[in-house]
Amino acid sequence: MTSRRDFLKLGGLTIAGLSFPGVSLPSILDQNEFISKRPKLSERKFSSAAVEEKILEVKKGIKNKELAWIFENCYPNTLDTTVNFQMIDGKPDTFVITGDINAMWLRDSSAQVWPYLPLANKDKKLKELLAGVINRQTKCILIDPYANAFNFGPTGSEFDKDLTEMKPELHERKWEIDSLCYPIRLAYGYWKTTGDVSCFDENWQKAMKLVLKTFKQQQRKQGEGPYKFQRITAWQSDTLAGGGYGNPIKPVGLICSMFRPSDDAAIFPFLIPSNYFAVKVLTYLEEMFNKIIGDNDFASQYSSLADEVNNALQNYASEDHLQFGKIFSYEADGFGNQLFIDDTNVPSLLSLPYLECMSKDDPVYQNTRKFLFSDNDPYFFKGKAGEGIGSAHTGLGKIWPISLMMQAFTSTNDEEISSCLKTLVKSNAGTGFMHESFDKDDSKKFTRKWFAWANTLFGELILKLYNEKPELLNI
Repeated sequence: MTSRRDFLKLGGLTIAGLSFPGVSLPSILDQNEFISKRPKLSERKFSSAAVEEKILEVKKGIKNKELAWIFENCYPNTLDTTVNFQMIDGKPDTFVITGDINAMWLRDSSAQVWPYLPLANKDKKLKELLAGVINRQTKCILIDPYANAFNFGPTGSEFDKDLTEMKPELHERKWEIDSLCYPIRLAYGYWKTTGDVSCFDENWQKAMKLVLKTFKQQQRKQGEGPYKFQRITAWQSDTLAGGGYGNPIKPVGLICSMFRPSDDAAIFPFLIPSNYFAVKVLTYLEEMFNKIIGDNDFASQYSSLADEVNNALQNYASEDHLQFGKIFSYEADGFGNQLFIDDTNVPSLLSLPYLECMSKDDPVYQNTRKFLFSDNDPYFFKGKAGEGIGSAHTGLGKIWPISLMMQAFTSTNDEEISSCLKTLVKSNAGTGFMHESFDKDDSKKFTRKWFAWANTLFGELILKLYNEKPELLNI
């Protein structure tokens, strides 16, 4: 198995089924042809008639051939290449790898299949696959609510020697709040879309009660809690300070997240966007336990915790900036220390309206947005290939397509959306796919040639524009 770190310097080109890792070259294809880069039908992991129909429909509405080509490659990429669907004990089970790493992240897997939800009622097979993801995630949470990534079975991992409570089913055990939030978002979206409650059985309820327990443990009101993590590594952001417990916090009601959605260690453990995400999904659980399970007691516990965390956010999530007024911090510790940056991985500050944690018009969010796209944000980069937010995960000067997608999702300005779309098309560098990051001055220098989350999220963005502002696709 390979860690995300090992792919930071990998770009690549795939031609006629041959892969050239580490090579970032312009496509040698005639750009007027834009030949499909999808696997042969017989080699695809999963096929959905509804998805294929949607691809044909949307492509007809896109005049830009390159954009249509990228959409055709990206939107079905999760189904084409990353899903392993099976029936276990009469129930659907779907294991979803992240792409170039053969492991299932709770965050990535949820985000990868999310854009297919609107088609679930049109395709029984697709609906079963989505239910299978929920069932598999339930199993994962019950194995260990503190783990971020899982193996297909008890195969062990290259990280077995991490100084934490590793199990053979785990690929990696980095505690990230969003690892539990994303499966709840998917389960809620699935229920609201399909009305199907078959996934929400005794095991799912047990897993969701474990979520509540874990969140409360990581408020750290009763000490540091059961989780700690260290790794013998040269990468500072791959391990935790404080003997594995991270930097100290003052218990104020917020939830600690020892790692960011980038899988990098947090500096201050109260990760603000992830706490906002937690508040949102706790309200989902309150509704689901009330209306589906009929357990008013647990429903009220979710509501109570959501209120507590939300109240703490009002006091500790923002501060006055010298130039931008009140803005959100990315991390805090409860003592008054705050970190003013953003990281492109979702949840991010930029993505809060996308996750429905707040309105795009929220004044503090708008102030924060101005900060994020200024030279006051150390991870905002501008160059010959475009401008956008990056991540400490890939180093300075690397723009992430996911951040450009989030910028477009959360923008109210058509020119800004169009600009993001043009940069995204340019960033494919002739490969027909999205990547983890690209150099601000040269989009041909990119990381991760097979990153399914970025691919499918791009498909989601194009579908949103096709449905709401189709004129913006005429770039």
